[in-house]
Amino acid sequence: MQNVLRGLSVWVILATSLAGAWGQVGEAPSMSRAQALQALAQPGPAARYAGVQRLAELGTMPDADQVALRLHDADEQVREAAGNAMWQIWSRSGDKAIDAQYQQALLLMEAGRMGEALAAFSAVIQKRPAFAEAWNKRATVYFLVGELSLSLKDCDQVMARNPHHFGALSGYGQIYLQLGELEKAQQYFERALKVNPNLPGAVAAVEALQRQLGKGRRQTI
Repeated sequence: MQNVLRGLSVWVILATSLAGAWGQVGEAPSMSRAQALQALAQPGPAARYAGVQRLAELGTMPDADQVALRLHDADEQVREAAGNAMWQIWSRSGDKAIDAQYQQALLLMEAGRMGEALAAFSAVIQKRPAFAEAWNKRATVYFLVGELSLSLKDCDQVMARNPHHFGALSGYGQIYLQLGELEKAQQYFERALKVNPNLPGAVAAVEALQRQLGKGRRQTI
């Protein structure tokens, strides 16, 4: 069972990354931030899609609450764009120098230079502790190097600053999978899906955990 859960955890990480952090958003019509926010509530999906795209380019953290509503949009393309837009909004601290430092830390993480990435994200956090995404990425690095308790602590910091962070909620699920705390893992994956139902990895994890937990309960009867 541990091998199955370990493979599932890796799949969730990959699915979350591919569905979110590195998603590309196409060109958006030239509109102001205020106009983009208004477009989110328009009846036509094309207008909502354009608004989401524009906010991906220039939206600020307060706008993420409005974009989060589009994660439940009736239109699939709007839902996908909303998920990508939230990752892009989250990745902006509001300070260009901090953002440049954050991007360098990301490059270190992608290159597998985990010790350097930890130091770089820690430096960003020290300078900008309100920047939730720096905490989230450091939590990811801690997870990848097996420091699960430290990863959990950083996830707590993310959620204190960004309660809509479906990536961190999925991260809790991944950590509890590794710890063998399956019920907690299921709860966090379900919480992630309440915020963003468009996470195939989390859906697969919940289904697998439901089967595993159901089988375990039947065996104890």
